Amino acid sequence: MAATPSRATPALSREFPTLIKTPPSLHLSKPDLSVFLSKQKKQKIIRSELKSFENSHPWNLENDRIHLIHGTSANPMAVAAALDHSSSKRSKKICLFYCAETKALAERVAAEYDGIELRSIRWRTFEDGFPNLFISNAHGIRGQHVAFLASFSSPGVIFEQLSVIYALPRMFISSFTLVLPFFPTGSSERIEEEGDVATAFTLARILSNIPISRGGPTSLVIFDIHALQISIAFPDDGAWKRFNKQLQHFPMIICNKVREGDQRIVRLKEGDPKGRHVVIVDDLVQSGGTLVECQKVLADNGAAKISAYVTHGIFPNRSWERFQHDNGGTPDKGLTYFWITDSCPLTVKEVKNRRPFEILSLAGSIAATLQI
Repeated sequence: MAATPSRATPALSREFPTLIKTPPSLHLSKPDLSVFLSKQKKQKIIRSELKSFENSHPWNLENDRIHLIHGTSANPMAVAAALDHSSSKRSKKICLFYCAETKALAERVAAEYDGIELRSIRWRTFEDGFPNLFISNAHGIRGQHVAFLASFSSPGVIFEQLSVIYALPRMFISSFTLVLPFFPTGSSERIEEEGDVATAFTLARILSNIPISRGGPTSLVIFDIHALQISIAFPDDGAWKRFNKQLQHFPMIICNKVREGDQRIVRLKEGDPKGRHVVIVDDLVQSGGTLVECQKVLADNGAAKISAYVTHGIFPNRSWERFQHDNGGTPDKGLTYFWITDSCPLTVKEVKNRRPFEILSLAGSIAATLQI
């Protein structure tokens, strides 16, 4: 079970349909993506091509500052293969900066590969509350490959991190990679009525204008869901549409939400969970209401065990507390496992060592991706 690193493409293509045009058959479970940056005579366009073992999918993004690359799978064998392949060539050294929230993850990333050196930033504030930042030993990163591990967990921390993100590429570095495991405004990309503000599009435009380093455009790494080795249940049609292509080799169970009066009720639409250990799969969870209702439906239809996997566990207002452990086989009472990644560091601190939660680290996948 793992998450797929993608240098902005797959998740952004889903979250910002007005920004990136991607065919509906986009398939993320194949690890190869070739990226090409080209400039047309009349306009500047990033052109890339998603390549799987069976077919290819082209798409364009009208900006010349972000270099979009789909990285290596977080599957341990794939990560090891990527690192072995990198080591067979010239070893790449990376200076990895991080914010306060991602310090623990940065240390795990550095432990995965000797070529990653952690660098520090002084995160201070002036008396008025505005950031007072200092990049230690700035002259020492000249000519180096530099990466920054970010966490946009709240609007309050985004500005100070953007200030660093915009400063690093200007320090005469060879290349710059921004690792943003969770893109926080992804659910705010639609304009359903006049007056709606698509904040996801705003943040995408800000990131698209990161200064170019000496080595060229910035590489943006975000993470999306990858395949699991178990029977799969989708909590609604939206999750099925997003992920069924990646998980088509597994038995599938599909739930859907129907409206009855003022209530939205989850019902079993397709598949048979009876006697199975079923994993509910989605990209992120906030209040968890849909997952809880889906769990009840699966238990009522005979599932032997029920677990859940989401790439990004947001859980505002401690909403994770509603998820209990099944205590050895009572699926109507709780979950056997609830897997999340460490893309949201604040959540990890709250749920670590609390059953049914288990944390899947992105460290190995990030380390492998930085070698590209």
